[in-house]
Amino acid sequence: MTTSEYERMELATLLARPVVLPSIPKVIALLLSELDRAVPDLRKITQLISTDPALTTRVLQTANAPQFKLSGKLHGASEALAILELSHIRQLAAEAASTASIKGVPGVNLPQFWAYSLNVAKLARSLAGVTRQNQGAAFTCGLIHAIGELVMHAGMPEEMAELDQELGPLDMRRAEAELQRFGYCYGHVGAGYARQWLFPQPIVDALEHQYAPFENNVYEPLAGVIHLAAWRARAKEAHLNERALAVTFPGAVGEVLKLDIDMVLQQDPFDWTAHS
Repeated sequence: MTTSEYERMELATLLARPVVLPSIPKVIALLLSELDRAVPDLRKITQLISTDPALTTRVLQTANAPQFKLSGKLHGASEALAILELSHIRQLAAEAASTASIKGVPGVNLPQFWAYSLNVAKLARSLAGVTRQNQGAAFTCGLIHAIGELVMHAGMPEEMAELDQELGPLDMRRAEAELQRFGYCYGHVGAGYARQWLFPQPIVDALEHQYAPFENNVYEPLAGVIHLAAWRARAKEAHLNERALAVTFPGAVGEVLKLDIDMVLQQDPFDWTAHS
């Protein structure tokens, strides 16, 4: 058996496991409270779900199921909620509440991870607007782009703990380090689940190729958007100064999308708030 065959089998084994992604406790509480109202505010429900990577994946997974005959066509929470009944949302919220007691994911600071993911989603939506791509798909992709990191930490905690000692989960070099060590990275894991969940192909492709959007004859603009958004958000986490930003900017990706570093930096979310 070759190394690559072993690595593929290992990824397949990881993807075969049921995944339970932890939701943000405060979001679950607010969502359940809104759903208990006599007339729930659908706009508020959509906004709450759209801040939580786990809830967003649950809602999209449900709405893209074959029974609704829209598999692979729904890109975001608002589209999914347009076809789901409130009973579906109540069930999903109840299921999320049952997992809210999860103490955490080994090696991952969940509040930091949630805030970071939302920042990537906001940045991706802005960059998609500049490059005339689907902003809803970009937001969703940004929000869930790193869920593979949670799955890997939960499914192989010892191996990930060793890697965490070298560089943190949100380090800019994380994907490359995972590829070198395991033969795949969090993007491949997220794409594998998105494929199983019948998410739209552009989202699957963007998740899978986010690390190297335009290499090996791949051209998926949405992957490039996610790559740049993640770079900006991770640079923020690392508190990079102006010189470090210039050195680490993925210029080759920006060039394909016709985005220079100044254009990307101008898309910062209005407020870089911590998890609220």
